[in-house]
Amino acid sequence: MAEDLNITTSTDKAEQYQSLIPQIEALLYGEPDLVANLANICAALKEQFKWFWVGFYLVKNDELVLGPFQGPVACTRIGLGKGVCGAAWLQQKTLVVADVEQFPGHIACSSLSKSEIVIPLFKNDKVMAVLDVDSEELDQFDETDAHYLEAIVKLVNF
Repeated sequence: MAEDLNITTSTDKAEQYQSLIPQIEALLYGEPDLVANLANICAALKEQFKWFWVGFYLVKNDELVLGPFQGPVACTRIGLGKGVCGAAWLQQKTLVVADVEQFPGHIACSSLSKSEIVIPLFKNDKVMAVLDVDSEELDQFDETDAHYLEAIVKLVNF
């Protein structure tokens, strides 16, 4: 596949995801390198949705370490249970936060981030990484985002 995306201009989020997922599958097809695949997923999501920040944190030695991302500079390391990313890792579930200022222990890598969604990536029932997405708008993410982003992270092979 050419490394160009067909960006959907539909205002329906589900339609945007449904158009994007096969393109992400094509980008990942036959590519065994984890970093390359995570980077392309970030780029595709950022390009389609224009979110403030999209990136992965990888579990390394009992902490989350910054991996491929798109957006401004970010926090480099996050402890288990710390912030939204660490909480999603600890709870082993997707967290949707409508207003990050209301999340206990939120880590403000950027004061411009207003809402967030974090999706854990699993291998053999163990969290290996999290996908972190931030928006400059309050209440940006919902169950539609959770559903499709969970499907996208399942495409990643560790």
